Amino acid sequence: MSDTFAIAVAQFAPTADAAANLDAVAQLVATASARGAGLVVLPEYSSYFVDPFDESLAENAQELDGPFVRRLTEIAGEHGVVVVAGLLERAGDGRRVRNTVVAVDAEGLRAHYRKLHLYDAFGQRESDWIEPGDPGEPLTFDAGGLRFGLMTCYDLRFPEVGRLLVDAGADVLLVPAEWVRGPLKEHHWRTLLHARAIENTVFVAAADHPPPLGVGNSLVVDPQGVELAAVGTATDVAVAHLDVGAIARVRRVNPALALRRFRVEPR
Repeated sequence: MSDTFAIAVAQFAPTADAAANLDAVAQLVATASARGAGLVVLPEYSSYFVDPFDESLAENAQELDGPFVRRLTEIAGEHGVVVVAGLLERAGDGRRVRNTVVAVDAEGLRAHYRKLHLYDAFGQRESDWIEPGDPGEPLTFDAGGLRFGLMTCYDLRFPEVGRLLVDAGADVLLVPAEWVRGPLKEHHWRTLLHARAIENTVFVAAADHPPPLGVGNSLVVDPQGVELAAVGTATDVAVAHLDVGAIARVRRVNPALALRRFRVEPR
């Protein structure tokens, strides 16, 4: 039997109460760890969230070495896991902020990713409040015999992001999100998560906010598009045991990456 590595998606609704958000994160990570997870993915904006956005975003933004990341590091150390979560990061101009995902373990920050594609769609204007990340080297880190790549929410609609991460060696795409509810939005969410897994022959793990603002349905998908574990609409954790050898086996049968005739380049 191949080695496995257990990962969890943890679904909750962050608020404007930063302390309460960290308490929720601590409880969810403890639950995931007790169920055997070695890595836990939490939603976008886990450190602070208001709807609609307002000036409090900048007031509550933090540095990468601020109290949110320091507490995440403590939580990761307490349970011996990697924690991946959305951070409202301070930006340079004092007005907009950065929508950042951090990955930490007991030693501190392993990787961070700033959202590339801002949610200026479906009547929303994320770019009024958020500074976009700069396309550059894909952000990955290793754990449990697998390489993990980071993206955020609306990035899911751009297949190039996943392909760049896979070209950098990612075996698992991690997607913290606040996937806003609306007509067909749950269908889009689930379809795109499965598509990113199938077209790249990788695992995908995504954590969303639950209703009423998000669609919920945090889930883990395998390289053939099979759903391994999922949360419905509650605040909860789902754990999937990833077969480390599955990607190689799938790619022997379906060598789509090797057969492609185009490459992806940032612009």
